[in-house]
Amino acid sequence: MIPIPSGCRVWIATGHTDMRRGMHGLALQVQEQLKRDPHAGDLYIFRGRRGDLAKILWHDGVGLSLYAKRLDRGKFIWPSARHGAVSTSAA
Repeated sequence: MIPIPSGCRVWIATGHTDMRRGMHGLALQVQEQLKRDPHAGDLYIFRGRRGDLAKILWHDGVGLSLYAKRLDRGKFIWPSARHGAVSTSAA
């Protein structure tokens, strides 16, 4: 469980992302494509092409963290927009 502080924004990167990217590559994607600051404390969620792998990028004020989740069965449900990001609350 990630201890998400209240008021933290959750950004879902639409489309698919190259899951070979690590934390620095994903942080660069947040800066260049989403036009956001990856060190601002928000969560950024990325999904791979097959839909069974998601990565979460988060800066907790101390350092950058990268979390990964792979599903054994099924796929992550994702927004249908092709580019950009969708913002949701932590709840």
